[in-house]
Amino acid sequence: MSDAQAPLKNFEKTCDFFVGIDSDGCAFDTMEVKHKACFFPMTVRHWEMAGVAKYVRDAWDFVNLYSKTRGCNRFHALIHCLDFVREREEVKQMGFKVHEAKGVREWKERESKLGNPALLAELEKNPDPDLLRAKEWSFAINEEVAKTVSNVPPFPFVRESLEKIQGRADMIVVSATPNEALEREWNEHDIAKFVEVIAGQEMGKKSEHLGLAAAPRYEPEKILMIGDAPGDMKAAKDNNALFYPINPGDEVASWQRFLEEAAEKFLAGEYAGDYEAKLIAEFDTYLPEAPPWK
Repeated sequence: MSDAQAPLKNFEKTCDFFVGIDSDGCAFDTMEVKHKACFFPMTVRHWEMAGVAKYVRDAWDFVNLYSKTRGCNRFHALIHCLDFVREREEVKQMGFKVHEAKGVREWKERESKLGNPALLAELEKNPDPDLLRAKEWSFAINEEVAKTVSNVPPFPFVRESLEKIQGRADMIVVSATPNEALEREWNEHDIAKFVEVIAGQEMGKKSEHLGLAAAPRYEPEKILMIGDAPGDMKAAKDNNALFYPINPGDEVASWQRFLEEAAEKFLAGEYAGDYEAKLIAEFDTYLPEAPPWK
């Protein structure tokens, strides 16, 4: 069996600095369309929740777009969403039974590469009905994304930022999105040429991406993760790396600041400390922990 993480394990250092870049919601303005036009309707359909669809929409959008779990893996997001819907008083009053998805809960606790290849491998050993449902749901989402999401260019200043640090920092994509979608989107807009590896969910968690490609080869203060979600920041901190936030809703201004200010500070060794702390404190104000209905 081929090793999905081989491109990360075999990564070749060519510069003193390393930059990991998230994709959805960070480099591309694809979060809203993917979750509202693809993930949400497939979740209602495959998990049989038409009767409580408006509560599913509230929960799905909160988990994936408007809270500190923004950007999490789809299987984690599914469980968060099911739990939020189940806990709604309105849903309880209706007597509506929300799927427990016990098989998915158990699988996601023991598997780090939470993607369709790992799910198919698990199903060969364990044909659990929840996992079968999750497979149909996950593949349906990918089909909807492939049909729906095109002609979404990178945020302004992304291309210019990549051009600025090209040859001064090694770059990879660090994402929880399936590789197929990442490859399609980065190539569609001719920015795949700036990165050495496009790492999606099939290659493991974001912290693993950085841990395999960057941590063994670069000094911690010379590793930077650019992302729009707390999970991106956690991946950086899990590897003692630095984090540059793309603030949700203020993505263009965030990329402009990176291009005009933060990139040079990072490459000059002036990013760590007060400057990073100020940016992270600002970032922390953008996303709540508790949903508005609680």
